[in-house]
Amino acid sequence: MRELMLAALDGDAAAYRRLLAELTRYLRPWFARRLSPSHASHAEDLVQETLLALHTKRSTYDRSRPFTAWLHAVAHHKFVDHVRRHAIRPTVHLDDDAPIFAFDDSAHAADRRDVDAVLTEVPERTADLIRQTRIEGASIAEAAARHGMSETAAKVSIHRGLKSLMNRFAGGSK
Repeated sequence: MRELMLAALDGDAAAYRRLLAELTRYLRPWFARRLSPSHASHAEDLVQETLLALHTKRSTYDRSRPFTAWLHAVAHHKFVDHVRRHAIRPTVHLDDDAPIFAFDDSAHAADRRDVDAVLTEVPERTADLIRQTRIEGASIAEAAARHGMSETAAKVSIHRGLKSLMNRFAGGSK
């Protein structure tokens, strides 16, 4: 192929046609081996793109160097361009990002420690009722059901617990 390229560069049109025919026969399987089965139909496009690039850049070929090395460099660049154009990049919809991104609640860690420390001042069941209803957003009915008590009893426990905490930490009277 090198001799054909040199003759073509010297103006031999017949040598140039033979070179293009040989390159076509050589490049088809070269690209086919590198393409995935789902992109095998693109081999002919890559052959044509490579031949076009060889034609437009033929004046850059260094006659003292091997032709196949230059040919492979051009073909490789066309192959890389193809892969970049047709690459399938995984995407995640923003609605589905929960498993990917961890919730950063470090700014609230000190607040949680303070609340936990304050709630140690009331009985454990009362602290749990306050935590469920006032912090976690559960209804009084839900919190009462979790503790096996009536809603009224849960309300009284929460009210007394909050009043006790207010008196303890707000400086109010008991």
